[in-house]
Amino acid sequence: MARITVEDCLKKVGSENRFSLIHLALARLKQHRNGLPYLVEGKNKEVVMTLREIASGLVTTENIKQFSEKARKQARVEPVTEVEEIAN
Repeated sequence: MARITVEDCLKKVGSENRFSLIHLALARLKQHRNGLPYLVEGKNKEVVMTLREIASGLVTTENIKQFSEKARKQARVEPVTEVEEIAN
């Protein structure tokens, strides 16, 4: 796979401000650590995978919050397990 650069990510973020890129990458990295799946395939470390998502245009400052909201909605809809039923 092609090498990922900060410049590739900055082009997709639409800003020459590296701080905004770091902020976006950190927010997405936290989402991955909370169980959200990667949107691109690869076998790199989590930081590189996150930057690949940004460089591909799949993760932006406009849609980053939607991933968290979607995960929260899915967590609320999870079926009740037998252990929870017995406890109630």
